[in-house]
Amino acid sequence: MAIVIVGAGIGGLTAALSLHQAGFRDVTVYERAASLRPLGVGLNLLPHAVRELTELGLGDRVAKLGAAPGTLAYYNRHGQLIWSEPRGLDAGYRWPQLSVHRGRFQMELLAAVRERLGPDAVRTGHRLIGVEGAARFETAAGRVDVAADLIIGADGIHSAVRRQRHPDEGEPRWNGLTLWRGTVRAPGFLDGRTMIMSGDAEQKFVAYPIGPNLINIIAERRGRGFAGTGADWNRAVDPEPVIALFEDWRFPWLDVPGLLKAADEILEYPMVDRDPISTWTHGNTTLLGDAAHPMYPNGSNGASQAIIDARTLAFHLATASTVTRALDDYEADRRPATTALVLSNRRQGPEQVMVLAHERAPGGFGHIHDVIAPDELTEIATGYKKAAGFHPSALNERPSLSPPVLDAARLASVISPLRRTLLTAARTAEHLPEIPDAQIEILRVLPSGVVAGPGELADRLGLSRPTVSNLLTTMEANGLVERRPRPGNRRHVEVLATARALDLFARFDLASGNLVADAVATLSANDRSALAAAVPALEHLRDALTLFKDTP
Repeated sequence: MAIVIVGAGIGGLTAALSLHQAGFRDVTVYERAASLRPLGVGLNLLPHAVRELTELGLGDRVAKLGAAPGTLAYYNRHGQLIWSEPRGLDAGYRWPQLSVHRGRFQMELLAAVRERLGPDAVRTGHRLIGVEGAARFETAAGRVDVAADLIIGADGIHSAVRRQRHPDEGEPRWNGLTLWRGTVRAPGFLDGRTMIMSGDAEQKFVAYPIGPNLINIIAERRGRGFAGTGADWNRAVDPEPVIALFEDWRFPWLDVPGLLKAADEILEYPMVDRDPISTWTHGNTTLLGDAAHPMYPNGSNGASQAIIDARTLAFHLATASTVTRALDDYEADRRPATTALVLSNRRQGPEQVMVLAHERAPGGFGHIHDVIAPDELTEIATGYKKAAGFHPSALNERPSLSPPVLDAARLASVISPLRRTLLTAARTAEHLPEIPDAQIEILRVLPSGVVAGPGELADRLGLSRPTVSNLLTTMEANGLVERRPRPGNRRHVEVLATARALDLFARFDLASGNLVADAVATLSANDRSALAAAVPALEHLRDALTLFKDTP
């Protein structure tokens, strides 16, 4: 199945990796920008997103990019504590929360896509202009039409795919707030692992570490920004007017104007989202991430939800009987949940505790429980985790979104009836020499560094010793094995595979695995799932037969 992904952001790249893991091989990402650069500032990857990245084999790589906060704390604009809770592993999750630089994270995903899907899997300089059947792009060389069985719009809040289906939707909705973001090289604050939010519905400041002596900051104020309208994460502005807004926000544990002054640059962005839509799927196109459900950043959840979208879509495409059924199941799982989050974030999400504290005690309080009851605070925090899908117990216990995946190399090594065809095809594909099956079996039990005597080989393979001796003579003449006196006992001979043989063997295995993977990609989702589930059973059968053969 040919799959086109429009947009090489976090959602699009995660979708490509997830589809590849699920067994899809004809997947290409098309990006409007002429080149991809590590733009942006910090973002949070909540435990439910880190779980998905871990199951994609990227957990350690992403963890090295940033920091793992252990606490989230809300304060009022006077620096008084409203609510504090553990985060990540400290909160009982099996996966951490990670705070990373968005650009570095995107580049890590891009590197993984190119490693796994190939260097041409992401094609830049392609601006989408149509999605009727094929995906039509405008490039510097002219129009390009790309035939696709499925087109995935992962192209952000200004999605061209979404605009094709909803041409009258207009610009994103602005809620009257403007954000200013930046990164600061400075020592940590509090315990060095805390993410803080201070303020209320009118003005707010957020800070959290994203690396050693590197802090991400977000300032927010109701009212127009300083560079006009329009949503562009990478629009730099003069920092002085922003600093002036927070001049008196100096707490014993944090100097807000000092951090703003020390920022490398200040990027301005109006807080915008879009109204939820009734369907993401039209024909062979669907949406994910900000293209499907752009939301206010309250709750630090935008990137995480895009990752969950990508994983969920790949899971259903790999396990449903048809593409139509897969897209229906994907929407049923994700659209109601993200619609609820969009609406919750319009009500401040978990940051509602700061709004309530300001409304009930604008000048400050003696103790927060004089203003907001403990149960009310807990309900706000717990309710958002449940709505966003990362309540600890629910996340830790839910099934994986990794579908049963066929390991082509394992399957190639256990399918006896197809072996002759497979070996012949592998030889043809890689122009490999003809090696008899019996010689291949000898090489299979002599991987790099393994030595064995002729008698051991005969016993292990169930062949007579004269037969093995004749095979070894021929193989030695062809440069496939080396026979030499055993150290310490020169009357006995030991056998090892040569470097040439190991190289040929590795090429045979690689070619076989690739041929099986390409063939399996032509099968239905049900057949792929059945084959993936069958591989362990076939391996167990092979081991049982081996045990039976060796039993006197």
